[in-house]
Amino acid sequence: MLEEHLATRQAAGLFDVSHMGVYQVEGDEAASFLDSVVANNCGSLLPGESLYSQFLTPDAKVIDDTLIYRRTWDKFLMVVNASNDDKDRAWLEAVRDGKVKVDNARPGARAYGYNAVLRNLRDPKAGADMRVDIALQGPKSRDILLAMGVNAETRRRIMALKRTNLCDAVVGGFDLIVSRTGYTGEKMAFELFVHPEKTVAFWHAVLKAGEKFGVKPIGLAARDSLRTEAGLPLYGHEMGDGSGKSGQADLGVGESGFGAYVKTSKPWFIGREAYIAREQTRNGVVVRFRFPEKGVRMAHNSDPLLDKRGRVIGWVTSCAADMDGTLTGQAYVELKYATEVTPIYVYQSAPDKAGPAPSNMKLGDKGLLPTEAVVVSRFPKL
Repeated sequence: MLEEHLATRQAAGLFDVSHMGVYQVEGDEAASFLDSVVANNCGSLLPGESLYSQFLTPDAKVIDDTLIYRRTWDKFLMVVNASNDDKDRAWLEAVRDGKVKVDNARPGARAYGYNAVLRNLRDPKAGADMRVDIALQGPKSRDILLAMGVNAETRRRIMALKRTNLCDAVVGGFDLIVSRTGYTGEKMAFELFVHPEKTVAFWHAVLKAGEKFGVKPIGLAARDSLRTEAGLPLYGHEMGDGSGKSGQADLGVGESGFGAYVKTSKPWFIGREAYIAREQTRNGVVVRFRFPEKGVRMAHNSDPLLDKRGRVIGWVTSCAADMDGTLTGQAYVELKYATEVTPIYVYQSAPDKAGPAPSNMKLGDKGLLPTEAVVVSRFPKL
């Protein structure tokens, strides 16, 4: 895993994320529809731009997070988590068709009537428009794309892409949507949307062109360590419905530390009022932490965090090795412990059954001790 992690940070990593949900939202009112169902401002996007956002319930609970790409004035691409694919599509269709409550203050109100068509681009019915996501991330990723073979105009467009920008392009003979986005924290990174019938050939073409640049295929473990090191949330860990262990709550956008992506300046979106109310009483946030020493035990989701007096102040949401081989993680903590350099204590893999009481311990008995860690900047300079 560390080899794959380092390959992405130092050269390039190729990720099979073809399991992710990929939709197309199109029509005269596609932007208005999306602005009603996500917290960020889709209407502000120009063609060739993208943004990160979330779907919220009327109670401001996170249904899922998503990346939305504006391809033309009336056509958007949307990528959602694979585990939530069916749930997300059902929610979006129910909102569009007026079948669910969308506002607690007006229970009878419905957000429907939009001229917006929702297409599943992983469904064979999409035909030539079908797309799946393959990610190429790391400092050499653009060099690899260009080495696959492009004409002068395509080269110019790819070179001109700024972070979060996208364009249509033919690369190495493959018809792609090329987006300078990703979920590793890398500044030079791409998501490449290709027809599923071309996926295997495209995968091998990238590896062949990237061999001299040091590209490596990346598995699930390194995918998780890269996004954890970068301070990025994963639904079910830093955002959304957790495991329910160790007092875990359903973490909202504010608790995840991504409140900047919620645009309350919009007059209305599903969950707006509940989000504002929730923020007024919020008392915790997700932070990134690091163990100062190597060789400590791995922390896992739901492991409790303690202060120096042994009081529980939060819980671990993710943990993995970073590019230095040190364990780095994310955790939900009370706000007063969220400042950088604050010491915290991680009770790794706490047993379900307590060991003997200290007064009953005898020679040879073992007790599990928490390990000191420190809160670090949420988003490192990679």
